Amino acid sequence: MMRNMPMAKRNCFRLLINGEQFFPRVSQIINEAQEEVFLETFILFDDKVGRALRETLINAARRGVSIDVTVDGYGSDGLSKEFIQGLTQAGVRFHIFDPQPRLFGIRANIFRRMHRKIVSADGKVAVLGGINFSAQHLLDYGPEAKQDYAVEVLGPLAQEVHQFAKDALIEPGKAGRRRWTRVVRAAPIPEFGSNGRLVIRDNDWHPNDIEQAYKAGIQSAQKDIIIANGYFFPGYRLLRDIAQAARRGVQIRLIVQGEPDMQIARKAPRWLYHYLDDAGVKLYEYCRRPLHGKVACIDDAWSTIGSSNLDPFSLALNLEANIFAHDEALTTDLRAALERLLENDCEPVLVDRRKQGGLRRLWVAVVVFHFLRRFPAWSGMLPAHKPRLTSMVASTDVDHKKHDTP
Repeated sequence: MMRNMPMAKRNCFRLLINGEQFFPRVSQIINEAQEEVFLETFILFDDKVGRALRETLINAARRGVSIDVTVDGYGSDGLSKEFIQGLTQAGVRFHIFDPQPRLFGIRANIFRRMHRKIVSADGKVAVLGGINFSAQHLLDYGPEAKQDYAVEVLGPLAQEVHQFAKDALIEPGKAGRRRWTRVVRAAPIPEFGSNGRLVIRDNDWHPNDIEQAYKAGIQSAQKDIIIANGYFFPGYRLLRDIAQAARRGVQIRLIVQGEPDMQIARKAPRWLYHYLDDAGVKLYEYCRRPLHGKVACIDDAWSTIGSSNLDPFSLALNLEANIFAHDEALTTDLRAALERLLENDCEPVLVDRRKQGGLRRLWVAVVVFHFLRRFPAWSGMLPAHKPRLTSMVASTDVDHKKHDTP
């Protein structure tokens, strides 16, 4: 089917690994932009990476490029007024998704965050993945440097990503409702009509699309699956599909954190080890440094790269975006990168069969997952308040303009 696809629908993909490849390419894309740039990120820090991005954006704005930057109110709440003013005074439109004041010094807006990481220029090129604008994604940060991935897109999908980012400024909580239909439960990527698709997750029109796209890929797998996910704690249905694929003979290798940035990232998947091991899934922990990636590859041509973890926050609360591709070159490159990770930096998990209660632990994990999935609605915190975008424009006092979405 893919060989007969019209060339007009083909997209070209390029894998980017860690900040060493991601940050220079983003800078180049912004420097070469002619008309408009949209940038979304969960985290933007005032460190050497954030300051370099700031300078690049300012230079582009001064030469007449229209630039919109959106950060998350939870992930980027530490930015100073001076940092933001430098951008807005150069003409950059700076937006904060759902900002909330701290309560007793604690960030209170932990639920339903804008977790996407997207850079798009002129509708011609886009970069999307899991890498934030922080020095934590550079190797010279030290033992806590994060291992992560992004993908560059050229072709009609880049225009789709560009339009999505533009729409998100109008409807920050549910952009894309007019353009993206829900993912059909078992539809493989080729049925999307091209070799790649943007799949989003929001809390209105696309609450399960990324999870369903994963399930569709796993259900269609014939030979091999590699999943590398920094925060792995999916619901039972996705776990069941993984186990069933392993039982029908698909080789499945799961890479999770062995040196986590948060201990829960290591403890949560361990509740699932017995169930997955019993099904024949090969389990590995990445032990060189924190694993922040959210990627997977299946057989010869299926792959996904994006911002979505396989945990309750990403699958049920956050705003997320992944690229799902049916492209042999991208899948080959991603598979090679993950094979190197497995060979050089991962330790196989040896499940202790002497410990009993594997089924009990699985059901405890299921209960915990669904509690976390439903807790915000139960608590009355969400969706009671409307997600809003606070936009800052050039002004001596930094004006604030709030846009509420239903």
